[in-house]
Amino acid sequence: MFNTDKELDISNASRGIWLVKVPKYIASKWEKAPSSIEVGKLKINRNANQKVQVSLTLSESMLCMDNDNQESIPRNHRLDVTPVTRQILGVFSQTSNAYKNEESISESDKLILEGKIVQRLECRPYADDDYMKLKLDSFRKAHKPLRLVKQLDKVVQNYKPVSTHKHLKEYEEKKKAEGKRSRDDKNAVLDMLFKAFDKHQYYNIKDLVLITKQPVGYLKDILKEVCNHNMKNPHKNMWELKPEYRHYKKEETNGAGQSNVS
Repeated sequence: MFNTDKELDISNASRGIWLVKVPKYIASKWEKAPSSIEVGKLKINRNANQKVQVSLTLSESMLCMDNDNQESIPRNHRLDVTPVTRQILGVFSQTSNAYKNEESISESDKLILEGKIVQRLECRPYADDDYMKLKLDSFRKAHKPLRLVKQLDKVVQNYKPVSTHKHLKEYEEKKKAEGKRSRDDKNAVLDMLFKAFDKHQYYNIKDLVLITKQPVGYLKDILKEVCNHNMKNPHKNMWELKPEYRHYKKEETNGAGQSNVS
């Protein structure tokens, strides 16, 4: 919405308005009622002490509306009147055009003071049979538990427990695809290890298992014979060939003064 300077229409500022509070069951009925039907009649009387007595009688057409829930509501109500003296409350209305733009503001788009609230009225039902039945139903609904224990006489197919979870299924499929690792000849495993250590000086156990495809326990037994397991940084938990099995070339210095290791 655009911020525009508008004049406030205060021609109805002196008009008195009643602020009426009604029960929820009446408000819900009135919201659903079409504009073509009569919702009720208001009766205003003055007694001998000039005290105002106001009563509301709901129409038969509104009581019969939406009878699918079979809920009967009281028809007759009284309205307790309380004058508003210590507060200044007003009612405003605004007519707006949904398709207006900043350049063109229609004359009907304005802010109006409809009047000030002079009376507060609270609508209360009489304690008749319909009201007592309505309150009893509301108490029963409020104390009805949200969850109930129900005995089943047959298998319910709404929920079926999962026998195998996704990550376990993926692990089993991977295990089947790789096949069960079998022990190869010791000399063949040593040849694979020496070829691997020709490329790199340090390996962790996971990489060596992938290279040799041997069971972890069997591979560690062979590694203990020909390798040292480093327990200190910078190569902690890495395997390295024992000195007697190493055959790395010594450092060679090129013409530029740089050393090469192969």
